[in-house]
Amino acid sequence: MIHATLRGSKLLGVSVVLLFCGQALAEESPLRLEIRDAETSELIPARVYLTGNDGTPYYFESSSPDGSAVRYEKQNWINKDSVEYHTTVSAHPCVAKVPPGAYVLTVERGKTFRPQKVTLEIGNSAKELVVQLQRWANPAERGWYSGDTHIHRTIDELKNVVLAEDLNVVFPLTSWVTLSDTPPSSGDKSLSGDIPEELVQVDETHVIWPRNTEYEIFQVNRQRHTLGALFVLGHEGTLQQTVPPWRPVVEAARRNDPNVLFDMDKLDWPFAMVLPVLAPDSTYELTNNHLWRTEFAFRNWNTRAPAYIQPPFGAGQGGERQWLDYTLGMYGTLLNCGFRLPPSAGTANGVHPVPAGFGRVYVHLPEGFSYKTWVKGLQKGRSFVTTGPMLYATADSHDPGYEFNLVAAEAVLKKIPIELEILSEQPLSYGEIVINGRPDHLLRPQNQKTETGAYRSQIRHDIEVTHSGWFAVRFFEERPDGRIRFAHTAPWYVTVDGEPVRPRYEEKEYLIERMENEIERSEGIVSAEGMAEYREALDFYRALETVDDSAKVERNARELADENRDRWFKNMVIDHGFNTEDVRMATGLPYAIADSIVREYSTLGDYQEDETPELRILPYPGGRHPRKGFLDGAIAPQRETKVSIFPPWKDGGYVVVDVPEAIFSNLGLTYLAHTHIPTIWSAKGVELSPLEWDEEADGSLAFERTLPNGIRFGSTVFKEDGAVQMKMKLTNGTNEPLTGLRSQVCVMLKGAPGFNVQQTLPTIIEEPLVAIKSQTENRWIITAWTPCNRAWKNPPVPCIHSDPIFPDCPPGETVEVEGRMWFYEGNENESEIDRLQRQFPPKGNS
Repeated sequence: MIHATLRGSKLLGVSVVLLFCGQALAEESPLRLEIRDAETSELIPARVYLTGNDGTPYYFESSSPDGSAVRYEKQNWINKDSVEYHTTVSAHPCVAKVPPGAYVLTVERGKTFRPQKVTLEIGNSAKELVVQLQRWANPAERGWYSGDTHIHRTIDELKNVVLAEDLNVVFPLTSWVTLSDTPPSSGDKSLSGDIPEELVQVDETHVIWPRNTEYEIFQVNRQRHTLGALFVLGHEGTLQQTVPPWRPVVEAARRNDPNVLFDMDKLDWPFAMVLPVLAPDSTYELTNNHLWRTEFAFRNWNTRAPAYIQPPFGAGQGGERQWLDYTLGMYGTLLNCGFRLPPSAGTANGVHPVPAGFGRVYVHLPEGFSYKTWVKGLQKGRSFVTTGPMLYATADSHDPGYEFNLVAAEAVLKKIPIELEILSEQPLSYGEIVINGRPDHLLRPQNQKTETGAYRSQIRHDIEVTHSGWFAVRFFEERPDGRIRFAHTAPWYVTVDGEPVRPRYEEKEYLIERMENEIERSEGIVSAEGMAEYREALDFYRALETVDDSAKVERNARELADENRDRWFKNMVIDHGFNTEDVRMATGLPYAIADSIVREYSTLGDYQEDETPELRILPYPGGRHPRKGFLDGAIAPQRETKVSIFPPWKDGGYVVVDVPEAIFSNLGLTYLAHTHIPTIWSAKGVELSPLEWDEEADGSLAFERTLPNGIRFGSTVFKEDGAVQMKMKLTNGTNEPLTGLRSQVCVMLKGAPGFNVQQTLPTIIEEPLVAIKSQTENRWIITAWTPCNRAWKNPPVPCIHSDPIFPDCPPGETVEVEGRMWFYEGNENESEIDRLQRQFPPKGNS
């Protein structure tokens, strides 16, 4: 026997031990594996992937009589590339028998150990590896313990899995029923065998509560009629109630144990809006079983998203980011209705191709772990959910879930300090403080590298909350494969003068419409008792008082002259797809009138399927904020500088170009098309009057503004040769030379599907050109200005910039810059950009 030992050598951060055995094996060779903690060198449990060059998965078995290895094989039925093939192994040596060839081994453990990947060549001899995993965060040391509220595994499997995934609490749905007339005790998908009646203690900090029930109803009174899912977690015995109605389930479970959890699954389920009314202290799966390690699959949703969640703009389908936006947006809607719904996290591991705890909820237990205190902490919202980053947050030294009780006079003066520490495996892209559902504050992470290889960001930010409501913090982390991970705190609550939080009018109307649709759909199918609960929920939403946003409407709205009303309504509803709230914000019209306008003009704007879209330019009508994020950097945006450009693509949406967003000079910030940092005019208390674009007969747009000091600037935008041409002129009407003249021209992508995901999309920046590619299509948006000061991108908005710089301008003189925008669809993007650079070469400054 020949030994070649490479102990302590490093391969991709993995300590490797190789043992070659002289005797050849006929067909398979053993790959022996040990997984150890890089700090302590102790054997640790983990999740292991082994894949051959042809994509075939291989699995491990434990080498120890005291060990265990659990094989997991799942493929989604919609997207066949959504797969999860792994083995979870205990803290013992393990072995896989494989034919000779090339393999990729990946080892992971939960969320807080850095994954390791090794490429192997296995011949006819045995091979041994020791893989060391480096922990980059230790939430338990800080008193944070994790859980997964949606699991479909046996108790025996979970004894292995919770340790391999470092999940402290899991709730296997041992009873599972999909038929309305069947009790969970006879559930058609319930686990067979004996289910323990008491807590299963795997070790001191890893436990399984074995009695949990999923009502996931697809058939009512022997008819196919999808309702959706509700989980009853932490109960005793087997539930006997059938559904609907749902309240008897809630009351019976609570009678036996007041700490029973009612966990709301996905909010696109048709019946979901009745649940908060019947169980207003439910938990809400903020990271749910459609978010996976592997490819996203469920692109079609049970219920369309609200039109006010932008994107997805009322869509009934979308990708992973659109689904996340829908989920987060609906959470905010229900919180705005006064429901205090702590966030939870569920994977449906056991059904879907996803590891247990891929999305998980962490609960803060500063006094140490126990199952009962974990459940109580979850109910109180002392928590955050995550698919990646660790988000430790306090507000005025209080954990999430805390309620601030203020009087109005105090609320005006009080600033609530938010202290954050975020650790992530990959650099964070951005964060947000969400107030009453609106991302009001953008947070820029520092991403400082730690000794363990993580990225740390420490942020302090003060907020003002003058009305009753809530706030939360979230962060997003981009992965090298273009996927996104996120973390989101539970909300803190603010009560001012004892007043309740109130929803926006559009949120109330959406909930009413959704309940009305479900009542109509279910009439004659759902029992009378169940329909009574639906009507109770409808009455609840109808009775809600809405927030008074009249001051905001007055600040943003533009009164329409009679001769312009039809043109603007077509622009808003037909061209931009405005909903009722958008029209109300743009015009100041009462909600009922704005709603009738949307209904009337929507019937006029249905384009034919075979209609070929054309490149179009229109004035942006305002009302709807043109940004998705960094809203605190663009308060009260003015519409007179903004044009909408509609790409010549089917379902291409539109981009909004600010021409200009800002002008800087030696005088300071000379003009800004929204409120953010002070301009030389706002510092003096001078307000600039609103203007409008002039629309010419040839479709071109133009405007001109004269500032109080005599500086005059303006823009023209028009189509030419299949592109959009843009020009800006500036005339110096002062008595002194103007120097340092530069402008910002922001191309905002919120309205363009495929470009509005707030992620780092493929981008080419070769000044003066900047080109960005759609996430979903082979489409490119390209813009350039010359002379160019800077070309850049800003994903949190999201937007791209090619910012021009003017020549110095003596008194009485005029200077000019020019820009263009192109839209390209195809595979030859590099040659197309080369062509555009020749067509639009950069100009030097004079």
